[in-house]
Amino acid sequence: MQELYKELLEKYGQQGWWPLLGSAPEGRYTSYHPGNYSLPDSDDDRLQVSVGAILTQNTNWLNVEKALHNLSEAGALSARGLREMKLEHLAELIRPSGYYNQKARKLKIFIQFFAGLEGRMPDREELLSLWGIGRETADSILLYAYQKSIMVIDNYTRRVFKAAGIKGYDLAYDKLRQYCEQQMPDEYRIMQEFHALLVKAGKELNK
Repeated sequence: MQELYKELLEKYGQQGWWPLLGSAPEGRYTSYHPGNYSLPDSDDDRLQVSVGAILTQNTNWLNVEKALHNLSEAGALSARGLREMKLEHLAELIRPSGYYNQKARKLKIFIQFFAGLEGRMPDREELLSLWGIGRETADSILLYAYQKSIMVIDNYTRRVFKAAGIKGYDLAYDKLRQYCEQQMPDEYRIMQEFHALLVKAGKELNK
């Protein structure tokens, strides 16, 4: 598995996930930060990553960044802004991300939880106990918002593993996650890159 990581890194280079608002290329709202593993470095950015992880469920990132931009322009991309915004208004702002009524409810539930953290890293089980937060979303929040060394498993991961002949690509989510973590160094920077590279390679396989 480490050989696959090295091959993908050599082929595609550092990916710079998770994309954040600001300094984006023309026509986009978010930008990547290859080689800068210090981000996110504030509670506001950690919240932005978490919100993005929820919004990206069942849609692509281009739609998510439009929704994030709408939230930012409305002054709602903050704990206070999300708490105080009416549910109907919030849903309208995140409409580009799809399933916007459900996702607005998820954000309302999450922001109450986030505010109660008071800056600490959440436990995985705490995240999974929230309505609308599944394993992939919880692990994305932990890996990219809180820099916890944990593997995120998604369809791209399984697709690339299958193509590369890695056994166990069809294991249950947590079994495959744990297997990956056993095979890879316990380092969040590598976990971030590996997941991002698998997404990149998985998209290429889908063409």
